[in-house]
Amino acid sequence: MGISSVAVIGLGYIGLPTAAILASQDVGVLGVDVNQRTVDAVNRGDVPFVEPDLATYVAGAVTQGKLSAALTPSPADAFIVAVPTPFTDDRKPDLSYIQAAAQAIAPHLQGGELLILESTSPPGTTQQMADWILGARPDLSLDGSQDRPVIHVAHCPERVLPGRVMIELVTNDRIVGGLTVEAAERARDLYQLFCQGEIHLTNAVTAEMAKLVENSFRDVNIAFANELSVISDNLGIDVWELIDLANHHPRVNILKPGAGVGGHCIAVDPWFIVASDPKNSKLIKRARKVNDAKPRRVARQVAGIAERAGLTRITVLGLAFKPNIDDMRESPAVQIVDKLARLCPTTELLVVEPHVRSLPARLSRRPNVTLASLDEGLAGAQLVVHLVDHDVFQTIDPDVMGDERFISFCRRSPSEDRHTLA
Repeated sequence: MGISSVAVIGLGYIGLPTAAILASQDVGVLGVDVNQRTVDAVNRGDVPFVEPDLATYVAGAVTQGKLSAALTPSPADAFIVAVPTPFTDDRKPDLSYIQAAAQAIAPHLQGGELLILESTSPPGTTQQMADWILGARPDLSLDGSQDRPVIHVAHCPERVLPGRVMIELVTNDRIVGGLTVEAAERARDLYQLFCQGEIHLTNAVTAEMAKLVENSFRDVNIAFANELSVISDNLGIDVWELIDLANHHPRVNILKPGAGVGGHCIAVDPWFIVASDPKNSKLIKRARKVNDAKPRRVARQVAGIAERAGLTRITVLGLAFKPNIDDMRESPAVQIVDKLARLCPTTELLVVEPHVRSLPARLSRRPNVTLASLDEGLAGAQLVVHLVDHDVFQTIDPDVMGDERFISFCRRSPSEDRHTLA
C-alpha cells in the first residue's frame, strides 16, 4: 500500500525537517503544531528556528503545495509523531506530549494507517502510544483480532546532528522497530523515499533503547574528558596537551572536555535508561552527574576570576548548546550565565548569541544580563568568556583571542593557541 499523505505531529527541530524532506519527495504533508506562530510561519514558507538548508526545503514545499501546517491533525496514510520528551524535576521521562499526540490522532484513524514515533523515548513508549490510541479507539487493533481494522505502529528514532539535519536525514542509517514485523516493513518503505543510508529493522523496544544507548555512550565518554579536566586543573596540568598526547596512542581517542553537555539528546537520554533500570545503570548515572556539574564549576571559576580582579563587566560568547544553531535546550552556556549572574550580581554580563533576537526567559529575569552584538561585547571588555564555538567568533582578531582576558572553554583542535580553561 503506497503512502501519498503524511501528518507530522510536532514541527520542532526534527519534525519540520522530516516534514519538509518528505514533501520534497512529492508526498502531501500536513505539519501539526500547538504553536500558532509556528503554524503561521510554516504556511508562509518560513522557518521558525536556525537550521542550514531547511528554509530552502520549506519554502519550496509550501510553494509547490506539498506542505502546509495546522493546529490539529487530519486523516492521512501515515502519522509521524515528533514531539518533545522532556524529563521531570526528578529526572523521570515526561510522556505527556506523546499522549496528547496519540489522543489527537486517534479520531482520524480508519484502519490501515502507519503510525511512527520518532520522539526519543524510554523502552516501551511505542507500545504505550499504541495503547493510548487503542484505548480511545477500541474498534481498531494491532493484529486484526476480532476482525477489527489494523493500525501499524513503529518506532524510528532520529539520529541527526543539529546544524547538519538536512544532510544527515538523507545520509545516515536508520533503525526502525515495529510492534509487528509488518509495521517495521511499512515504516522502512516510507523512509526509503528519502533515506540513502541503510535501514535496519528490529522490534520497537530495541529501537527505542538503541537511540538511548548511542547518546549515553557519548555522554559517558564526554564525562571522562570532563573529569580529566577537573583532575588536570587540580594537578596543574594542561588538559588539552594531556589529551593530545594521550590520543597519539593508536587505540585511544579521548573526546574534548567542555563547559558541559546540552541539547535534548545527550543531556536527557541517559536519564531514560536510568529511570528504566536504576539498579544497573550506575556508570551512566555517574557520567550524567559529572557532566551536569560542569556548568556550575565553570561559573564558579569565572566568578572567582571576576572577584579577584574586581571586574564590573564580563562578555560571554554563545548561549546555544552547540555551534552555529539557536537551540538552547539544556544548554550549559545558559546555565553558566544564570549561575554567574547570581554569583556576581553587581557585574554586568553582556551575552553575545548571534542566532537569537532575545534572551531566554531564565536569563531575561536577571537585571545584570544583556544581549549584545559581537562588537558591543568586545568593546572595552574586561573579560571575554568563550562558551560556544560559533563560526562568527572565529572572525575575532587573533590578538584579542590570545589575550589573557580571553578565556575559552571550547577548542576545535588541540593545536589552537588560545588561553583555555576546562
